[in-house]
Amino acid sequence: MPEIILPIDNRRSMRVSIDRASKYRPPAKPLTSRVAYAAGHVVVNPTNPNAIDWDATLAFRRHLWSYGLGVAEAMDTAQRGMGLDWDSARDLIARSLAEAHPTKSLIACGAGTDHLSPDQPTTLEDIVAAYEHQCEWVERNGGRVILMASRALCKVAKSPDDYATVYSRILTQLRQPAILHWLGDMFDPKLAGYWGSTDLSEAMGICVAIIRDHAQKIDGIKISLLDAQREVDMRAKLPEGVRMYTGDDFNYDTLILGDLNHHSDALLGIFDAIAPAASAAIQALDHNNPAEFTRILAPTIPLSRHIFEHPTYSYKTGIIFLAYLNGHQSHFKMISGQETERSIEHLSKLLVLANDAGILADPDLACHRMQGILDHAGIAAR
Repeated sequence: MPEIILPIDNRRSMRVSIDRASKYRPPAKPLTSRVAYAAGHVVVNPTNPNAIDWDATLAFRRHLWSYGLGVAEAMDTAQRGMGLDWDSARDLIARSLAEAHPTKSLIACGAGTDHLSPDQPTTLEDIVAAYEHQCEWVERNGGRVILMASRALCKVAKSPDDYATVYSRILTQLRQPAILHWLGDMFDPKLAGYWGSTDLSEAMGICVAIIRDHAQKIDGIKISLLDAQREVDMRAKLPEGVRMYTGDDFNYDTLILGDLNHHSDALLGIFDAIAPAASAAIQALDHNNPAEFTRILAPTIPLSRHIFEHPTYSYKTGIIFLAYLNGHQSHFKMISGQETERSIEHLSKLLVLANDAGILADPDLACHRMQGILDHAGIAAR
């Protein structure tokens, strides 16, 4: 049974046993009860953290697909807008779509406006053109569009009508229904007041009106507000056939399970880290066993809430740290050095919670790699 001494704070350490290897296996057939996307991270080249290790990055997508999950490509989990620029995202999208097509694996790709310079004056026409450019790239390569929230639109829009105008222009041009993307300001402070109001109830009403006007062009909407009740309220207002994709990394278990009338599907960053458990839970729903679904996902919630704790936008560090502990990459490095955004104490607690959640592929490997992180930081047992 592997043991490791972990720092609890700057004065104390604790010896813990890391002993719960994951027992989850890929499904024998496709998942059916829920549509579930994992927003995938990217693996950087360890000798050049501004370049992508394509072999490791695509291998991780195959890992997600093997568990029956879809891949939400080039989203914020991939450090989109926070290190991953459009040129790299465009390459990532093309490569992932080429990987997905032969096996008909589920994938949708983020299209936004992030190639616009934040320092240059921008008009609504510029924003429409930027969306058109990126959506055309996704669809040219055979992908479904996730219409990402736009910092540029949030900055330029003067009213809710400006949002309606831009979204109408884009949605009416798409070849297949898109997934809309509403990212709360806890994930990206530059998106505060999206849809034209800082009042979330008003913003939701504006968004629902746009969805109703273009329901045939919308597969669903992903919302990441970390507010379960608002998601429940909104999904009850969606037109028939439009899915609610939960992006709530605090409450996904109850939201995916749903109630007698509605449930949420999933498009989650945490599913990158807990793919085997997420798959096993949805398999339980496929077999009409909600109690097993809850049993599997319940211990992952404390882990997810820890990874996504304030500042929430630093969650990518925890996602990639878990990928390193689980052997999906050979190093713990990120674009722009963002591996330093969480403390050693945060990472230590993450290891313990991952063990509790039963998502460590190899506890011995996880302990060995954690010990290397501690040694590199010069942290001795206290």
